[in-house]
Amino acid sequence: MKNILKLFFLFITTTVHSQIKEKVPIIELIDFSSDLEEAYNRYFDIYHIKYEDLSPIDQYVRSNAYVDSKMDVECRDFWDTHSCHDIYCSFSVGSIYGSSHLKSNSKNNYNPENAHDLSYKHVWVEGKPGYGIGEYLIYSDFNGVFNEIIIANGYVKSKSLWENNSRVKKLKMYLNDKPYAMLILADIIGNQRYMFRELEGTQVKSLKFEIVDVYKGLKHDDVVISEIFFGGPHNAHCFTKGTKITLADLTSKNIEQLNIGDEVAFLDHKTNIIRSACVEKMEKVSHSRLVTYNFKSGLSITTTQDHPFKIKDKGWASLNPYKSMQYKGFESIKRISINDHFLSIEGTEELISIIYLDDEEVTYTISKLSKGDNFFANDLVVGVEELND
Repeated sequence: MKNILKLFFLFITTTVHSQIKEKVPIIELIDFSSDLEEAYNRYFDIYHIKYEDLSPIDQYVRSNAYVDSKMDVECRDFWDTHSCHDIYCSFSVGSIYGSSHLKSNSKNNYNPENAHDLSYKHVWVEGKPGYGIGEYLIYSDFNGVFNEIIIANGYVKSKSLWENNSRVKKLKMYLNDKPYAMLILADIIGNQRYMFRELEGTQVKSLKFEIVDVYKGLKHDDVVISEIFFGGPHNAHCFTKGTKITLADLTSKNIEQLNIGDEVAFLDHKTNIIRSACVEKMEKVSHSRLVTYNFKSGLSITTTQDHPFKIKDKGWASLNPYKSMQYKGFESIKRISINDHFLSIEGTEELISIIYLDDEEVTYTISKLSKGDNFFANDLVVGVEELND
């Protein structure tokens, strides 16, 4: 009889697990090295230096999505998750509960609240003997809309702390007390992003994250999570007023003057022939943190940091690939670099400088065409976004 009960329990458990969807993350590696922290802290000194004259580390800081303006550096710590420009200016979580936590010492505490203090420096460490299987965090009292869950797995503060302590391999997510998804985590130092667009229209009372499997630490059984935080609905990546869009007859029109039904040119990647497509959807959004790309020929274009451009020998690339990955066709997008050769209607254009802009502007883009995944903006091949499911 006991064996029959065991088989029945195994069947029920397997059935429940099979009903929830497995989610794999978009991975964003993060460098917490002391050199990068030093570069971040001297951001004021490098802000007005030409991008191409900066050291590689300073170039990284200037182009890093988390350093958007002088105000960011003035107001924020190097270890902050820098989430305010996503949703945290109008979003909050009222309560964090943990099933257990490691006893505090004279230097650190490991309380559940550390997993949502928007700082990579403080961590939650479960307090159960062994590898913490079954231990959990519960987030409740949500105020605002989100569609993305972001996890910094393990003790990311340093490589040695990360290696020595255990990390989560599988995290079972419950929505309003019901099993909802199995989050599969990579064993990396960085952010792991999971998209849940359906949650934008869902009343979320609570989210529970339960440890199901772990990567074992070199020294300690204790399982560590640095952060579980949230992202909001993303605006389309766009271009500023006056950007010239190439039409099907190879004339041009300012992007703000485009209409649904206009025929525009696009590049057929398979044949390398310019073809025509009908504009089916457009977006008009206010954006800050824009950039201007300047090219050797004198051409320039001002756009959002996450807008994809087609680059010779690189494919699709943007200045902020982690945000661009949310759109179909750009899951393997690369990062734009000085001296990249952008594909254009005439051939290629060599990038010689990147100017970072602080002011907010109204921007425009084509978000759906009848066919093709691109169009020409200021003669450059640029991507059309379509959100991943």
